[in-house]
Amino acid sequence: MLTIKTKEEIAVMRKGGRLLASVFDILEKEIRVGMPAEEMEYLADKTIASLGGKPGFKGQGGFPSSLCFSINDEIVHGIPRNKVLKEGDVLTLDFGIFFKLEKFIEKKIDPDMYPNLYDGFHTDMARTYIVGDETDSEVARLVRATKKTLKRGIKKVHPGITVGDIGETMFRFADSQGFSIIKALCGHGIGAELHEDPEILNYGKRHTGVVLKEGMVFCIEPMLSMGNNRITKGKDGFSFVTEDGSITAHFEHMVAVTKDGFIVLTE
Repeated sequence: MLTIKTKEEIAVMRKGGRLLASVFDILEKEIRVGMPAEEMEYLADKTIASLGGKPGFKGQGGFPSSLCFSINDEIVHGIPRNKVLKEGDVLTLDFGIFFKLEKFIEKKIDPDMYPNLYDGFHTDMARTYIVGDETDSEVARLVRATKKTLKRGIKKVHPGITVGDIGETMFRFADSQGFSIIKALCGHGIGAELHEDPEILNYGKRHTGVVLKEGMVFCIEPMLSMGNNRITKGKDGFSFVTEDGSITAHFEHMVAVTKDGFIVLTE
């Protein structure tokens, strides 16, 4: 279902998104060679709890962890179990927090008018990191290109364009950099539910698909590969990996459509 958020709802989602970004800032300072994935999961759980939130991913579709901890050829949904970071690993952290957002409401608002403010909202984002000091130049270029692909997609956002315009912009840029964009996975609307309409594909055709309107909130999340764009299920039963074993990168932000353009909620 596609939902339109009010300005009040977007304001509290923005506060939640900023808190999520602050958790990423804490976790990324701890990334190091030899770090067990379980240690990162523990730190994430501890930090999320201290903010009064709950892990948004845990239990979704049976997913057993708070973090998606994906390494190298794992594109998304890697489980943080029995993994230890090595020099040169490409690590993607992807997770969200569900907040009961009453504490973010600065003035009295009628809960009958804005029930979602009191029920709570999901937040979601992803970042990719290269572990250690020995960085392969082409891998570093992949990570930079993926981050730039996301920025290109976000800058396209304003009322009246279509989701196809966003996807076409991201695909063209990724292709110009010599990388494959993962077509089988996509971004999504977000709000009271973690996954809402519309789907935000990482490719598309201009002027096609859902037309953006003020009040939409969704996640844009391009995933790029150094090889081809074919994917398969990982051995853990949850992750998706590149079919050819190639390295991938993934960045994601939560974006709200405003009358004048957009707001990135997870900065």
